[in-house]
Amino acid sequence: MSAPQRTTSLRDSSAELERMEGTGSWDDSLDWFKLEVQHPASRSVSPHANYKCLLEAERVIVEGRGVVLVNTDEAGTLIVTNFRLIFLSEGTENIIALGTIPLATIEKFSKMVVKNQSAPRQYEKTPSQRLLQVIGRDMRIIVFGFRPKTKQRRTVYNVLLKCTKPSRLWDLYAFGCGPSKFTNANPKVRLLNEYFRLLGKDFCSASMDMIDKGSYTMSNELWRISNVNSNYLMCPSYPFALIVPKSISDEEALQASSFRSKTRLPVVSWCDPGTGAVLARSSQPLVGLMMNMRSNTDEKLVAALCSQLGGEKKGRRERSYLLEVGNPNHCTGPEALKLGCRKLYIADARPRKNALANVAMGGGSESSSHYFQSEVVFFGIDNIHAMRESLSRLRDYLDTHGTASSDGTLSLLRHGGWTWGGGNLSSMSASVATLGDSGWLIHVQSVLAGSAWIAARVALESASVLVHCSDGWDRTTQLVSLANLLLDPYYRTFAGFQALIEKDWLAFGHPFADRMGMPTVSGSSDKPHDLCRQSSVGSFPSSPMRQSSGSFAPQAPSSSHAQNQYSPIFLQWIDCVSQLLRMYPFAFEFSSAFLVDLLDCVLSCRFGNFFCNSEKERELVGVSEACGCLWAYLADLRSSEGRSHVHYNLFYGPLKHNGPLLPPAAALAPTLWPQFHLRWSCPSEAQAGELEAQCRNMSIKFSELQKLVSNNWPGKRRGREKAKATAIAMESLSAELRNEKQLSSSAMALAKRASKETAAIKRAIQSLGCKVHFTSGSGTTVDIETSPMGITQKSVFSHSRESDGIVQHEDKSDLSISISVVADDVVSDNPLSRVCDSLCPLRSRDGGCRWPDAGCAQLCSQFIGVKADYDAIDSLSILETYFQTQALKHRVIAEPSDFGIGTVHTENIELVVHYP
Repeated sequence: MSAPQRTTSLRDSSAELERMEGTGSWDDSLDWFKLEVQHPASRSVSPHANYKCLLEAERVIVEGRGVVLVNTDEAGTLIVTNFRLIFLSEGTENIIALGTIPLATIEKFSKMVVKNQSAPRQYEKTPSQRLLQVIGRDMRIIVFGFRPKTKQRRTVYNVLLKCTKPSRLWDLYAFGCGPSKFTNANPKVRLLNEYFRLLGKDFCSASMDMIDKGSYTMSNELWRISNVNSNYLMCPSYPFALIVPKSISDEEALQASSFRSKTRLPVVSWCDPGTGAVLARSSQPLVGLMMNMRSNTDEKLVAALCSQLGGEKKGRRERSYLLEVGNPNHCTGPEALKLGCRKLYIADARPRKNALANVAMGGGSESSSHYFQSEVVFFGIDNIHAMRESLSRLRDYLDTHGTASSDGTLSLLRHGGWTWGGGNLSSMSASVATLGDSGWLIHVQSVLAGSAWIAARVALESASVLVHCSDGWDRTTQLVSLANLLLDPYYRTFAGFQALIEKDWLAFGHPFADRMGMPTVSGSSDKPHDLCRQSSVGSFPSSPMRQSSGSFAPQAPSSSHAQNQYSPIFLQWIDCVSQLLRMYPFAFEFSSAFLVDLLDCVLSCRFGNFFCNSEKERELVGVSEACGCLWAYLADLRSSEGRSHVHYNLFYGPLKHNGPLLPPAAALAPTLWPQFHLRWSCPSEAQAGELEAQCRNMSIKFSELQKLVSNNWPGKRRGREKAKATAIAMESLSAELRNEKQLSSSAMALAKRASKETAAIKRAIQSLGCKVHFTSGSGTTVDIETSPMGITQKSVFSHSRESDGIVQHEDKSDLSISISVVADDVVSDNPLSRVCDSLCPLRSRDGGCRWPDAGCAQLCSQFIGVKADYDAIDSLSILETYFQTQALKHRVIAEPSDFGIGTVHTENIELVVHYP
């Protein structure tokens, strides 16, 4: 019968051995684990090892089984590939995130030996614990435990020595993987497009053909794009294209560059299209040991940054200082204030004492008396070495006081109870002081405060600001890019944030290779392998407060301070961005999770965007063609889930903050960035209670419900057909309703018109002296009575209409009209004479006709003109078509214009009079 399967937990194994052998040492448990597993401790494997977790072109170099992750007391398999260190859980082979770290993210690693004390009744010598500590740049400290009496730890250590610090740039994983599907367009094109946007030339689109021909030198009223550095001869660390004042020629720019450290002359980073104020950057001036060196071209270039712009927007701005281009001696002192010249601030990011110390090497700072209308301000931000040590102290603090420490001890159980020293208040204060002593939050606050001050000067005073430090590529980049983020809402979007980083960090030469400890174009074979690591240090350097039951034996000295150029400058800037995102949650399109993923990609060196120290070096190596693009990778992640992706900020409202962000000093109190600082030491606290995460989960559930309704609902086809039929029926009913409305409107109009016409006829006949009586009947009856003969005349009235080409027949109106005509004279026996005498208003009393040209005499018919005494009728003609002895028919024809109705319809009104 097979033995029950034993757990692989380190502490459970130790307890089992204690029951069996009366001792519970760590190495005994590891020895037992070695016998239980029954496979080699470590071995080199085929590059094509079958692991589902491997990425494209990722190959396994070595693997070790039975390794224990001391942080969480988990046993599993440790794999070293050409890209990362992977820890897989025992049995399930699931990736343990804490124990999986890219090789480039490893800051340093060391072998440690922990000597355990023997038990009181144990006479045999207890072997030491053999551990490997890995410290990452992403705020984690990992400790792996290996089996004793094996070469497992040594094999892994030697592989890490070789792979974490390759001697050649193209030995990195990014070159072996290639661009794959994350192709990288030439960053020069994107830089030019950003320049075009700043100059108001958004309608222009850059291309490689434009760059090859050098036809990108566009300009506006104040600034121009110069190609003076197109071959990187003037300044190797500057981009190929620069924005300079329009009044400065390329020859003057070359002369001015010689007065600045590393030839990094003052150039424009951002300009306000409304006021003409600019944010410029450079390196320190070379003022010499006596601080009396000057450069006329440099002073002219700096003065040109205060260019005058006609029609400046006043609005909320309190002051405006305008200066004519290229003439620093145009006005000075009180005269300058009277002319309203734009002020220039020279922001030196260093402490004043550091700037003075650089004088010994020929550097220094500007004198406000040499630069027109200027004021020099020192921000007091420390150098790269202070930032590196500060982050290290913060990492130690988090590892010591986190949920679980790298030594596998819960912080709540350390020191006999609590991490606060057993509840001692003085120990609590000391622990809080440890966080303050790290200085990280103070440094972050300094960068935030300096950037907010710069943004306020540009936005509120319309002043120009020139920023520099020593070389102008570390603290200067932090301040300028963060001020850009505060001033321009475009940089707070995905596309704008990418453009900002590519412009101020990559194009302007932040030395990413030096700050991340990666090889450059010339290689790093001349540098020692432990340049960026503390190799073989036999102690837990991660916490000054940590105590262990064993002693640590050092095995190798640490690297020197002077040689180490690694510094978390970019990490610190991303931390500052996360603080702004916390203060203004509606102002940014991206979320804190996007910043974490971006930072992880940069630290891992999986993509080539952040390789080398300058644009020139990346172009020389051909990084954009040989490696994948980080921006394409992140965009692909977002496209997989759309707006519900974790990178999108659910609270983003572009209209809420469509102008500069000017945080007050009281709001610039930074806190730890939970999603990054606490994700390894306090994973549950880093994510718990996030309103954004809860809203995102609700959004995802709503999207899933929508997909379920649209794709998987039963009777989907029937529902669509029914909806379509309903839509057609509704359209038909709407059409019928419109027709009915039109018919109703037409009928109402006809009825109104008929009423007007009837009234008009009545008034017309009454104006002839006739009496009209309306009675209901089969037709219209007109009775005409005369005194001598009493002739009764009956007429039938019929009505037809033609409207818009459609003839409509109406029933004859049931109307009887009785007309009585009283003649003024004796009426002749001739019916025609009687009619003429009675009806014709143009016939004289003596029987003569005052209408000699009437056609009635020629056509055997009588026209009688009727003149109405109302405004609606102009004329009415009565035509006698024929006369008979027993019947006489009169037709009355009237047109709509006769009644002043003003319509385009043709109306024919026929009045027939029958004589008996």
